[in-house]
Amino acid sequence: MTEQLLPTRRLGGLEVSALGFGAMVLSPGVYGEIDDERGERALLAAVDAGATFIDTSDGYGTDGHNEQLIGRALRGRRDEVAIATKFGFRLPEGVEPHPFPVGFAFGELAVNAAPEHVRGYAEASLRGLGTDRIDLYYPHFPDPQVPLEDTVGAVAELIQDGLVLHLGLSNVTAAQLRAAHAVHPVAAVQTEWSMWRPIDPELLATARELGVGVVPWSPLGSGFLSGAVSDVKEGDFRQNAPRFAAANLKANNDRFAPVRGIAAELSITPAQLALAWLLHQDEHAVPIPGSRTPAHIEENLAAGRVKLPGEVLERLSAILSSTEVEGGTLL
Repeated sequence: MTEQLLPTRRLGGLEVSALGFGAMVLSPGVYGEIDDERGERALLAAVDAGATFIDTSDGYGTDGHNEQLIGRALRGRRDEVAIATKFGFRLPEGVEPHPFPVGFAFGELAVNAAPEHVRGYAEASLRGLGTDRIDLYYPHFPDPQVPLEDTVGAVAELIQDGLVLHLGLSNVTAAQLRAAHAVHPVAAVQTEWSMWRPIDPELLATARELGVGVVPWSPLGSGFLSGAVSDVKEGDFRQNAPRFAAANLKANNDRFAPVRGIAAELSITPAQLALAWLLHQDEHAVPIPGSRTPAHIEENLAAGRVKLPGEVLERLSAILSSTEVEGGTLL
């Protein structure tokens, strides 16, 4: 391996660090309880270690908790980072939820991305974040009852007004990306992508064709690819994910042992290998790992300096193509 300075990458017209920081983990109810002081320390550790791209959502935590935590922590340092946030889950009183099925144990989520609500969502996020602009703004999920093009049109108005700088999409298909891009240029598409969740090849091909960056969420498989998850505790959202059920988790750990073995050969952590592998898949991919522990955050971001030899990438490709994950997808 060779090392280089942590590079930057482009998400459409937005330049950010090659690895960002997923802030969802900083709110209670995700990986168990956490206090705000610890959350703010973790976020600042990410910025200090070189992450210039922070990802959040109006739906992380209760009543905009995650955005508010970020706003407090970054007071005085706002211009050092690009902030991406998502909308559609934090519904004002009286707004009808539009449910859709997911693979979690609770069965469904609900959004409302009707265009008449988008400006209100953005204004609430701006207040919570304590900022005058959102660098990258995504509908969190396509609303099953609202044409995505209508939602995108409402974000385009915010861009025209300077409240939002770039449009993103999250959890969409290739066809939805293409349709949205025809309404307004899309800077980035966010999708689950990791060693244990391949990206849809058509979505990746469409993003490349249109010049759209890719933001892999859960790039460490909700922590699984760190190699340190043997069970999940009470209050951990992964209890709802079939991949983390006891029998499935044991089988998955056994099947990914060869990947952990390669990390040991290279004297890097399994998490660093998983992130470096993702960075090698596409030059416009910007993974957003999250952690609450400053040492782990620094460790994760160091993956941006790891160059994997072609022979290692070939070995990993062979292992991953023949490894079946137990428990379906995370959605």
